[in-house]
Amino acid sequence: MSQNMIEARPLPAKKRRSMSWNSREGRGVIYQIVALASVVAFIWLLVRNTLRNMRERGIQSGYDFMNQPFGFDVSESLIPYDVMSTYWTAFGIGLLNTLKVALIGIVLATILGALIGIGRFSANYLVQKLCYWYVEFFRNVPIYLQLLIWYIVFTEMLPSFDDAWQAGHFFLSKGGFSFPWPVWQLGQSLALIGAIAGIAASVAYSRKARKHFDLTGQQKPVLWVAFALIGGLALLGWIAGGAPTAWSLPVKGTFQVEQGAAFSPEFLALLIGLVLYTAAFIAEIVRSGISSVSLGQHEAAASLGLSKRQAMRLVVLPQALRVIIPPLTSQYLNLTKNSSLAVAIGYPDLVSIAQTSLNQTGRAIEALSIVMLVYLSLSLITSALMNWFNASAAIQER
Repeated sequence: MSQNMIEARPLPAKKRRSMSWNSREGRGVIYQIVALASVVAFIWLLVRNTLRNMRERGIQSGYDFMNQPFGFDVSESLIPYDVMSTYWTAFGIGLLNTLKVALIGIVLATILGALIGIGRFSANYLVQKLCYWYVEFFRNVPIYLQLLIWYIVFTEMLPSFDDAWQAGHFFLSKGGFSFPWPVWQLGQSLALIGAIAGIAASVAYSRKARKHFDLTGQQKPVLWVAFALIGGLALLGWIAGGAPTAWSLPVKGTFQVEQGAAFSPEFLALLIGLVLYTAAFIAEIVRSGISSVSLGQHEAAASLGLSKRQAMRLVVLPQALRVIIPPLTSQYLNLTKNSSLAVAIGYPDLVSIAQTSLNQTGRAIEALSIVMLVYLSLSLITSALMNWFNASAAIQER
């Protein structure tokens, strides 16, 4: 009887939130509304007073200058421009230059940092100590000083153009590093699209292979399949585009190396400085992530007959990623933001273009607000991509 009564007892009704001042939840909501209103009011007063003071001093404001010709030369650009190009084009050049050093730097710093972090666990005493001292040296020397040192190396210590170091069609001198580059046609564009599709397909395959390994214990050749997918789809795109084979080869001209592609000394100094500095922090992140994996996992891998290299790749690193990825995101953001120090060595990144535009137009608030918006957008996009990667790399509990 009592059992039936217990089963028939109705579930308690959900407690309704009280929005009155007498409840703690209600006061919490009111405090948040007041805080948000205070922030909005402060920003409104700040903007209103700034605009009023600018009008009283005859200072122009607004973003209409962006449609005017910028009229200054940019030392290196990924897109063409002329004397009538607007400030939109100038800021676009700066943005692309920033993205170029950030993307290349992230890839190289990740590879170098991962190798050094894994090298900290090497059985070779010399390799282990070299990795240790690398981390201690580069992460404790200010990045600004490192950039200046590398800039001096590339502009003062390298040979002049007449005595440039040459290896085939590769040239290195104070004028920068010149190398062959394919003449861009439809085939290269389709090959790039194919490579991107191959990366997406390899990610999907690696997920499937990981699930298969979890269920059956049999390893699939994920790495070689990924290389085959990326290379194969890129090759198909290149063939579909007519299989172009034309290359632009650098040749030594009268005053400079002509044709081909080139990295300026400013870009090389910025890239190498950022990569070496950020790789030291990434190495520590990788080391701490590997250290977080318990010794029992290493012993279990050894009991299965896996070599140390296989155990590191198949057992340790997948578990360490849970610890590695979150702080790794911060280092990617730091590398992107540290690229703004390029203004100190003359590389025309976004900050450098904004500073020149500010000096020409006097629109300080507008130019700086564009820079802030761009860096905020890049940071949010990087964080979103890394959060997605973190979720996909997480180990699923069963």
